[in-house]
Amino acid sequence: MQDKFIKKHHTLEYEDVHLKNVKLGITTREDGFSPFPQNAFNMARYINDNQQSITEHQEILAATIEFPREQWVFPIQTHENKVVEVTEQDRGSNIDSLTDRLHGVDGLYTYDDNILLTMCYADCVPIYFYSEKYHFIGLAHAGWRGTVGQIVNEMVSRIDFELSDLNVVIGPATSISYEINDDIKSKFEALPIDINQYTQTRGVDRHGIDLKLANALLLEYAGVPKNNIYITSYATSEDLSLFFSYRVEKGNTGRMLAFIGQ
Repeated sequence: MQDKFIKKHHTLEYEDVHLKNVKLGITTREDGFSPFPQNAFNMARYINDNQQSITEHQEILAATIEFPREQWVFPIQTHENKVVEVTEQDRGSNIDSLTDRLHGVDGLYTYDDNILLTMCYADCVPIYFYSEKYHFIGLAHAGWRGTVGQIVNEMVSRIDFELSDLNVVIGPATSISYEINDDIKSKFEALPIDINQYTQTRGVDRHGIDLKLANALLLEYAGVPKNNIYITSYATSEDLSLFFSYRVEKGNTGRMLAFIGQ
């Protein structure tokens, strides 16, 4: 079965016959101007990169997806579970330069038009939410901390329409090759989902974990119908020709930009 994330120049874009007005995708690492390690399409201003290169990458993406930079919103992510609503008044936040605005935020949602929600990733899970019927879009950033903090449930708790009208897309992230120790595993054991469905014990103090599946299970537990949740097969840690991987590249890498707009 073909993945619904379709490779385009500088992006993977989600395509579904039922999706009419929402634009959803993530950038790839190819054909940019950043030295991570070379010719990388880095989208993060918060790493040691030439700021003009990032602006140029933004301009390329804006032209590619036909969404001007002035309408983008970017939070300052801190691997927590805070979710906030943004409006047209927040457009442009942290796009030209980083500020204190939207600091400590790992989940955004809006009902407004002409807004592109954006966040950076390099192994953590991008989770996109939308309802065209209710004119709703959202985006969450879920590493292991955000998953344990149930950021998807924080997002779902903000929704005031029937969850049967909500669609969720779980985008490219690390695969089950990602490993955690006993201490972190104990935090996942406290979640209201079956840990055996998304972890594999590989040795002493070593457990593989599928964060994409863990978040899908949390969404189901929160009441989102399973058929409304799509999980991509793309994995950041398995394809360094397309993606940055913080874990594989030991932190010396750029970041992709996930985006969803209407």
